[in-house]
Amino acid sequence: MEYTSKIYVAGHKGLVGSALWKILTEKGYSNLIGRSSSELDLRDTLAVETFFEQEKPEYVILAAAKVGGIVANNTYRGEFIYENLMIQNNVIHHAYKSGVKKLLFLGSTCIYPKEAPQPMTEDCLLTSPLEYTNEPYAIAKIAGIKMCESYNIQYGTNFISVMPTNLYGPNDNFDLEKSHVLPALVRKNHLGKCLEQNDWAALRSDLDKNPIEGVNGNNTEEEILAILKKYGILINRNNSSNSQVSIEIWGTGKPMREFLWSEEMAEACVYTMEKIDFKDTHTEGKEIKNTHINIGTGKEVSIKQLAEAIKSKVGFNGELYFNSDKPDGTMRKLTDPSKIHDLGWQHKIDIEEGIEKMYQWYTSIQ
Repeated sequence: MEYTSKIYVAGHKGLVGSALWKILTEKGYSNLIGRSSSELDLRDTLAVETFFEQEKPEYVILAAAKVGGIVANNTYRGEFIYENLMIQNNVIHHAYKSGVKKLLFLGSTCIYPKEAPQPMTEDCLLTSPLEYTNEPYAIAKIAGIKMCESYNIQYGTNFISVMPTNLYGPNDNFDLEKSHVLPALVRKNHLGKCLEQNDWAALRSDLDKNPIEGVNGNNTEEEILAILKKYGILINRNNSSNSQVSIEIWGTGKPMREFLWSEEMAEACVYTMEKIDFKDTHTEGKEIKNTHINIGTGKEVSIKQLAEAIKSKVGFNGELYFNSDKPDGTMRKLTDPSKIHDLGWQHKIDIEEGIEKMYQWYTSIQ
């Protein structure tokens, strides 16, 4: 890519997209295009076609997607498969039709089977059943990988798929109904800290920035406490606890997860756009498959360890209560990042540093 190349970042206001925009700008790329969902509905085929005809981007990074945690994935199954398929199909197809030089498609490591060998290599794809709770989302992302592969094989395009592990960082989603585990735990611990310190000004400020089911800082204390209780932030959860405030966490805390700082993911994406082509992602042979690239740390932490680390960094002194009646999801989901390592990129920020950076960012916007 040239520094003046026209680059379209789809989903430029989201967690990954905003990090991509920042990294590209810092590296000197000066001709970036972004459209909010209100300006361009990527589910609308005609609108996407018109956008590509008018703007003619040379490079595309497809970071737009409907995403969420285990609750959202399992609750909004139809929305997750439909919207993600529509976004992908429209952007990838019209990138091909308009002659885009290179496209980067961002997926997720949830594409891998529930019982995949650990750590998961790219060759684990489609070897056994998926985790049920996020199956619709995973199937959509697998379709995106195969669409990129198929267009490359048939049409000679240069469309590359990368599969990031669990991401966190600035502009993450802190909506307790739909957020992933790490930002949800950051916010729950922050709200729990506000409660135990009786800091209603900070609590109301948080809810004003990000209401929970319409409850904001203007609601009564009773209404606020009720919505917090619904999402597992409780005052005096039970009589046996000496804690003034408890935080409920779904599952046993035993599942292991891998986390990558979003801005490092963005750096890996820009590196891929600059240095890696489709021909570099596979060995030539009769079958071209599993050309996608894992992007991760290769390191894991249990949900319990994660929760305790966040509790410590936030300064919450209450109880963490693991509700084993709720689902754990996949017990392990660790990537093997050997492929991206061999292609020249490695992460630098580990989880302890990342949690501290995350909470500093979160409190800076309150």
